[in-house]
Amino acid sequence: MRKFVFFGGKGGVGKTTMSSAYALKCARAGLRTLIVSTDPAHSTSDVFDQQFGDDPQAVSGEENLFAMEVDPDTEVENHLMETKRAMGDQVSAAMVNEIDRQIEMAHQTPGAYEAALMDRFIEVMRSSEEFDRVVFDTSPTGGTLRLLSLPDLLEGWIDRLVYKREKSIDLYEKAAIGNNEPRRVMEGDPILDRLRTRKRRFEFAGETLREDAAFFLVVNPDELSIRETRRAADELTEYGLLVRGLAVNRLTPEPEDHEEGRGARFLRDRVETERERLRELHEEFDYPVVAEIATRVAEVKGNFLEEVADELDIDVTAAPA
Repeated sequence: MRKFVFFGGKGGVGKTTMSSAYALKCARAGLRTLIVSTDPAHSTSDVFDQQFGDDPQAVSGEENLFAMEVDPDTEVENHLMETKRAMGDQVSAAMVNEIDRQIEMAHQTPGAYEAALMDRFIEVMRSSEEFDRVVFDTSPTGGTLRLLSLPDLLEGWIDRLVYKREKSIDLYEKAAIGNNEPRRVMEGDPILDRLRTRKRRFEFAGETLREDAAFFLVVNPDELSIRETRRAADELTEYGLLVRGLAVNRLTPEPEDHEEGRGARFLRDRVETERERLRELHEEFDYPVVAEIATRVAEVKGNFLEEVADELDIDVTAAPA
């Protein structure tokens, strides 16, 4: 299995349960494992009955398991402040207030949230040398797909910005008058340096996601969830990302044969409908079903989490470095 493992899916399908169970499975197999929550709901703390923050923290009672919860709103604010500082260093004092205003407006536009979160993803991936496996519990599908599409989109965007900046500097140098030699502004230009650094970060992210990451989609046995899973799988594949399987969660337990009454009839009808959905997942998708998890009577934590981990048919073996 690749080092970075992502669990995605529609909101409420059980991504945190699957990612936490898989992380536990990896840790108990001897892998030093980090689970990273980027879902604003941050249920990872609830699963392990322990509060986590922005830095990896050991999970109580588990020798090889660590967890962290990334706060998307904090990441957007940090991204905003860092951009203001970087740009403020490149302009005159008279322009600082206008630059700040423009940057704040930009951070309110669609995509700013994903751009800030992608920076944190890159930071986590680049600083993960101490871990054998990093498991990401992602936000609902739409946000995750926008996030994962960013490396390719932003590489092209930065290329265009670099071209325009180089063209501008070239024209500026050619406009030098008198007998003075044109100043070589291009060499050491801080804005070009920043753009090229950003491009290298996104190149790293794109390569890592394509070459060293695996994606699992969590799905409930209902039509809406299956439809969104199909769309997500197609888009991930289109981005060149590897979808390794589907984890079906919240299957209805079948009543005993002797049970009768309205409740039992409802459960049998529900089970039959879910079986049809399972057949669709097995027969019409190009990805294996790696888990069929029944609904539990209480929150999935403790012994229940161990049971789910045992039922996950996902390899935990670390790929060679």
